[in-house]
Amino acid sequence: MTPDLDAWAPWPPSVVADRLAGLDLPWYVAAGWAIDLCRGAPSRPHDDLEIAVPAERFAEVRQRFGDCGFAVPHDGRLLPLTPESMRTSHQTWAYERATGQWRLDVFREPHDGGVWICRRDDRIRRPYADIVRYDPDGVPYLVPEVVLLFKAKAARAKDEADFATALPLLADPARRWLDDALALVHPTHPWRARLTG
Repeated sequence: MTPDLDAWAPWPPSVVADRLAGLDLPWYVAAGWAIDLCRGAPSRPHDDLEIAVPAERFAEVRQRFGDCGFAVPHDGRLLPLTPESMRTSHQTWAYERATGQWRLDVFREPHDGGVWICRRDDRIRRPYADIVRYDPDGVPYLVPEVVLLFKAKAARAKDEADFATALPLLADPARRWLDDALALVHPTHPWRARLTG
């Protein structure tokens, strides 16, 4: 039985890293957790845990979570995991059967071999080697400038907090990259002035 939408008790990133150890594909912790892994300390509580994997390699990742069921969130409801439902959303929620709690959200991302492709604008591309970093424990995370590109769409209170936390971590090339990317997908975004000011 699929849990309620709100039944979240996310694993810490280290648990997922242990599960995926030795898997030969580029994956990384995304969203707010990625910023905290970059800064080396928590900045706020996290209600969920998102990781991202190349879309065509999702089945390999799923195999590492045999104790979990998966569903696709779409329009405020949960769909069974099928090829059709997977076309409705890039997100794939995993729940631990023993506890009935959601443990992580797997983003299935477009890519071209070793090159990540932004799902919001396929003109934005970078090699995985340029966008994945590792914390001292070896947990891979998405670089902050790419995290912020995705957070710019909603700009919820937690996204604004993450921007404020991440901005001092961005060197000039990262700030320029984010400004250029925002110019393509959110050209009037107020973060642009803070990046270049």
